[in-house]
Amino acid sequence: MSQLLFDTGEWTFDTLKRTYDAIEDVAVREMGLDPYPNQVELISSEQMLDAYSSIGMPVFYHHWSFGKRFARDEAMYRKGYSGLAYEIVINSNPCISYIMEENTMTMQALVMAHAAFGHNHFFKNNYLFKEQTDASGILDYLNFAKSYIARCEERHGITAVERILDTAHALMDQGVNRYGRRARPSLSQEQARAEAREAHARENFSDLWRTLPPSRKGAAKPAKRLEPRRGAPSLPEENLLYFLEKFSPNLRDWERELLRIVRNISQYFFPQRQTKVMNEGCATYVHYKIMNRLFDLGKISEGAMLEFLTSHTAVVFQPDFDDPRYGGLNPYALGFEMMCDIERAAMAPTDEDRIYLPEIAGCGDPMGALKEAWANYRDDSFIAQYLSPHLIRKMKLFKLENHAAEPRYKVAAIHDEFGYRDVRRALASQYDPGFRDPNIQVTEADLAGDRRLVLTHKMHNEVPLAEQEAKAVLAYVGDLWGFDVELRGLNDLGVERYRHEFAPAPPMESGPLY
Repeated sequence: MSQLLFDTGEWTFDTLKRTYDAIEDVAVREMGLDPYPNQVELISSEQMLDAYSSIGMPVFYHHWSFGKRFARDEAMYRKGYSGLAYEIVINSNPCISYIMEENTMTMQALVMAHAAFGHNHFFKNNYLFKEQTDASGILDYLNFAKSYIARCEERHGITAVERILDTAHALMDQGVNRYGRRARPSLSQEQARAEAREAHARENFSDLWRTLPPSRKGAAKPAKRLEPRRGAPSLPEENLLYFLEKFSPNLRDWERELLRIVRNISQYFFPQRQTKVMNEGCATYVHYKIMNRLFDLGKISEGAMLEFLTSHTAVVFQPDFDDPRYGGLNPYALGFEMMCDIERAAMAPTDEDRIYLPEIAGCGDPMGALKEAWANYRDDSFIAQYLSPHLIRKMKLFKLENHAAEPRYKVAAIHDEFGYRDVRRALASQYDPGFRDPNIQVTEADLAGDRRLVLTHKMHNEVPLAEQEAKAVLAYVGDLWGFDVELRGLNDLGVERYRHEFAPAPPMESGPLY
């Protein structure tokens, strides 16, 4: 009797369940992975496009940009200019994996191994996700955000709501806590507090205040309160959305709540931006090991294995630097190669490995070494710790330097003792969010005077922000702040290199606070 889990490309729900159980047995019992409970859902290609447009989440609030993205992706897909991802996986508890109806059974097995166990294990165990995300509360919070924003659109109008969301989306990358100044947000507590604030505002609102007659001419006016509404800010502040939400003199309570929603969602996605190589490398390594193990056990056929290897090699393909398809290092390729290299060094180390990878060389426990790395590193620190000379040679990596005053590039590091370390440091720095993302902070805010807000960009390597984009985003900040805003660019010595200013139009008459 055949032991094959499936023998054709067609799938049924019984085949999917049987294959999932076999994958789970290998992943959990043999490899020792520790995932969240899984929820695997089948969706159509159109539903996959819809998930693309809403950042891969099963429920999300409405915004015009999502429709624009859907129309673009759908047109590209229908014309054959681009394909669709085989799956989407969500960092939630239970972990939700979407797989497409159009996939063959071999591809369903691959994506369940990749998403439901590779990504899932990484989400649950990596320190960044544990510190900065709330997997158990994200879906309920997104449901709250969607309904809250819908109520705001009914009460205040779609134009007013989209004005705030447009601005908040433009500042999302600067709306995160990078260095752990604040505890991880509990999204269930955030939701409860938001609902309590909304209920309190409804209960205490009275439309009678609008009917009061204007004050008489010459009547003494009460002294204007110049103190900040919510206490003095602690400066400098790296999280622009947090600062504007708490201290903007121009925002109503419902507008502050919209900023808080976007800020919490931005924080939820922030670890994914810091672990792209590791996350995809972990998932690709896991699916590769599981599919090979299923083949060794006689549970998938040679034809299915060939189909799997065709897809796998396309995913980890790395074009050479002079190839027209080259667009930088493929995170799947780099991540997968590093995971395989850790396994090699753990099982069959060279003398070179004992120098460059002393913690894992010859340890004899590759899965233990990998799980330790997956749990305790992000991309830049992982590369700085584990990129070996063996892999540098295999991937033909070297370091180039480009100076504006020089007519040519300079090869600054090659395959020698000093070059290996320089290549490793240089590549790690490219994934360091401290170097990759602009360092912009609120440094001055005159809350008791003219309300002028000063942002400071601490430039890296004397590189300024693109002027046109900087001015456009500064206008968004000024719109939320309601008063003059200034952006200063400082070099490493604190010398000002550029300055942009924005003065907003007079504020509109405010409506209800809730």
